[in-house]
Amino acid sequence: MRDTSGQASAGDVRTEPQFTCLSIFSGGLGLDIGLERIRRFQLLGCLEYDPVFCETIRRNRDAGRVGSVSMPVWEGDIRHIDPEAVMGECGLQAANLDLLVGGPPCQSFSTAGRRRSVEDPRGELLWQYLRYVVALRPKMFLMENVRGLVSAALRHRPIAERPEKGGPPLEPDEVPGSVMRLWLDDLQRLTEGEYRVDCFEVNAVNYGAPQLRERTLFVGNRLGVLVDFPQPTHGPANGRDDLSLFEAHLEPFGTLRDAIGDLHEEDPVLMDFSPRKKHFLSLVPAGGNWRSLPEELQRESMGKAFFAKGGRSGWWRRLSWDLPCPTVVTMPNHASTSMCHPDEVRTLSVRECAAIQEFPAEWVFSGKPAQQYVQVGNAVPARLGEVAGEVIARTLDGRVGADVEGLSDTNLPVFRRIYIRSHVRTRQWYRNGEVFVWKDGEDNGHANYSAARRR
Repeated sequence: MRDTSGQASAGDVRTEPQFTCLSIFSGGLGLDIGLERIRRFQLLGCLEYDPVFCETIRRNRDAGRVGSVSMPVWEGDIRHIDPEAVMGECGLQAANLDLLVGGPPCQSFSTAGRRRSVEDPRGELLWQYLRYVVALRPKMFLMENVRGLVSAALRHRPIAERPEKGGPPLEPDEVPGSVMRLWLDDLQRLTEGEYRVDCFEVNAVNYGAPQLRERTLFVGNRLGVLVDFPQPTHGPANGRDDLSLFEAHLEPFGTLRDAIGDLHEEDPVLMDFSPRKKHFLSLVPAGGNWRSLPEELQRESMGKAFFAKGGRSGWWRRLSWDLPCPTVVTMPNHASTSMCHPDEVRTLSVRECAAIQEFPAEWVFSGKPAQQYVQVGNAVPARLGEVAGEVIARTLDGRVGADVEGLSDTNLPVFRRIYIRSHVRTRQWYRNGEVFVWKDGEDNGHANYSAARRR
């Protein structure tokens, strides 16, 4: 695992230029921590709605862990915060900012939710992000979200009412992908075609993070260039003869042990399982889930969820030291999204979840335990901020001293979507309850990974 302390070693002086960055929808600051970690970006300010999140940002700012001690933090609804006022307080003028970064709330686009899309007021916040792009005219922007945003429709039609179920043809605003098509059309219209966007579907585990976490990163620029994201640097453990030539040269995936194996806490912040949940979890081995229980206990403990056709892998889940951690969630003590420690019958603590997300060890979280878990679980892994930051810094390096205006190459596609092995599986469950995990030297040939592809 690479050093994620964010501290420069003795004599390590960065001579590259620093670029200005403004954060909106800042949340838990995972992206921003990653950007600052490479020491190429100066965070000018953060804009966040939740007061507790803002308190966390201010406490860590004041302690010198992020931004400068004078960095402003705007607390409130972005719809009521004037981007012109933000620019004035940061000493910016339109078109001077190098990077705008942020992740509008994603719950309305997640495939795990009800997919209300822009019918949910949170979905409209995508256009508030666009409002800031139009007002600030940054050289580049980085917008992150769930993968479901790419396929989201402006208006969701229930599956039972769709054409394949006998319903009428879909209306244009019910067609998958119509949210981003409209957003991109509005971006082009409101900026007179100034920006083009590269969309990357990625997984943090492929770049060394000890966690499986799929995200979509939209990298926009008005520099007239194509932006490429690096191919995975990490993959399945070596020692197998079924790996492709590409996979054989990758570093092994980071694991839960890498993240928290040496972490010890005297007074951990926990939202623990109830006694009933602990009873069932005590019967599940490390790396197992509900399938590790006898069928009668599966039925008893899961109720109607036992008969569901999907979405059950998190039920009575117990983590494995030898695998990457599943996606850190905001409620790890729920039966259906359980994140049970491999050796102890308890949830992972806030600090353990933060270590998996690669927050600095000294990072302080404000609020009640439930609020702290939300800050950590909603954050983007800092590792993705690092990787994206390197990509963006290299792109900006190529335009230092150049006249940005009029650089656009009209032959380039306005939008490009690239899939980079974002769907990764590291375990399979068997009907008899046996658990399979990746291990060095084992015969893991029947668990396959898709190669990177473009579409």
